[in-house]
Amino acid sequence: MKHGGMSKQAGFTLLELLVVVVIIGILVAYVAPRYFQQIGKSERTAALGQIDALRKAIDAYWLDMGHFPTSEQGLDALVVKPDGESKWNGPYLQKRVPPDPWGHPYVYRVPGAQGDYDVIAYGKDGKPGGEGENADVGMDTGK
Repeated sequence: MKHGGMSKQAGFTLLELLVVVVIIGILVAYVAPRYFQQIGKSERTAALGQIDALRKAIDAYWLDMGHFPTSEQGLDALVVKPDGESKWNGPYLQKRVPPDPWGHPYVYRVPGAQGDYDVIAYGKDGKPGGEGENADVGMDTGK
């Protein structure tokens, strides 16, 4: 049985598609900043965890050696025996020293600004100072 005239096809109109696109845009505008804020927090938390592990390895080195690795030896002294260190009982880390969560090397200083040593991640920009994601993350000891 044929009907006269044009048959009506099922589908979406341009207006309906535009409404859906606008709704998706509003959701993305609301959710995206919160999502990226959580990523920044997780990178900071990961840096604090890695710094804590590095501090424990540095303290174990100190117990064996009676001194902290020098700034020149750096954190590599936790994995590779420095020249002339007969008491070295490492490696003090299972793997090589990881970069910070932003891909930069950790900064190790002896003596530290407020303690025996500092282990610092300079944040996303890799430069001292900064705010937000670029803020420094670090811990120092008071030994």
